[in-house]
Amino acid sequence: MLSRHFFTLAATVAATLTLGALPAAAQGSLNVYCSAQVEWCQAAANAFAKETGIRVNMSQKGSGEVLAQIRAEAQNPRGDIWYGGTGDPHLQMAEDKLSAVYRSPMLDQLHDWARKQAEQSGYRTVGIYAGAMGFGYNPELLAKRNIAAPACWKDLLDARFKGEIQMANPQSSGTAYVMIATMVQLMGEDQAFDYLKGLHRNVNAYPRSGTGPIKAVARGETGVSISFVHDAVTERLGGFPVQYVVPCEGTGYEIGSMSIVAGARNERNAKRFYDWALSPAAQQIGAEAKSFQTPSNRNTPVPAEAPKMDQIKLIDYDFAKYGSSDERRRLIERWDREVNSLPR
Repeated sequence: MLSRHFFTLAATVAATLTLGALPAAAQGSLNVYCSAQVEWCQAAANAFAKETGIRVNMSQKGSGEVLAQIRAEAQNPRGDIWYGGTGDPHLQMAEDKLSAVYRSPMLDQLHDWARKQAEQSGYRTVGIYAGAMGFGYNPELLAKRNIAAPACWKDLLDARFKGEIQMANPQSSGTAYVMIATMVQLMGEDQAFDYLKGLHRNVNAYPRSGTGPIKAVARGETGVSISFVHDAVTERLGGFPVQYVVPCEGTGYEIGSMSIVAGARNERNAKRFYDWALSPAAQQIGAEAKSFQTPSNRNTPVPAEAPKMDQIKLIDYDFAKYGSSDERRRLIERWDREVNSLPR
């Protein structure tokens, strides 16, 4: 359907990454909020700065945190462009006119799902990658505890997973919001919240970041995570004992997106970054940074390690409905009120 030349950084801390001063011929600056993996953020900043001479100030945070920051800064924007992160908050940003309208000349090169994201938002955001929701698990840890790995959403309610599961906090994580929206679309809302209440009994923590749970799996701190499956591939290729499963009932997916901040001080450079980020050369940086989503440009090679989206049972995810500000706010408030307040 859809189709580390790196720096050592603390994986659990939101990092602010600033490229140093460039020569006198530098072409100004660009302030980027990035919600992809921190290594990908840094690699993209380096590559764009090297190619253009533009000084890039890159701040990496979860998508929920970035949306909240953009809202708080609406009267005096500090960021110029938001790169990566789940598409729902980008659509909410577009709905609230917090992003600028921009029709990139690169649109014709994109997959239908990426162009549809742009059209749906009135060309205030665009898809840059896609990835499916699933479970990551540590087979060594589960074997040591004599726990069979999950295969379906219903398995996560089993008593064998008491204290063994992590999912991110939907108040700060777009990944976790996609999970909640997925369950609502799979089951119906009331049944989905009954499911989330049952799941809560088996959850040991709700980290702020969407990648926090899979990193905890990799470190042997928890047996199972609710994550995008490409993040499990990243950890496995990093040498950690991590496997992933796509739920048997079907699953939702993200369209990772990009948006220019309305009123951006460096709008010209933001548009330049936007076009560059939609090019095959720029999109290959994701795989080089050990991130294995499906790129949005049809001409970008899909990494061999990437989960095969056309082999995954995907729901017909309603991005228009669940990408609306009111729906996101309502569902997160209900989760906080009915689920997060429960004892474990």
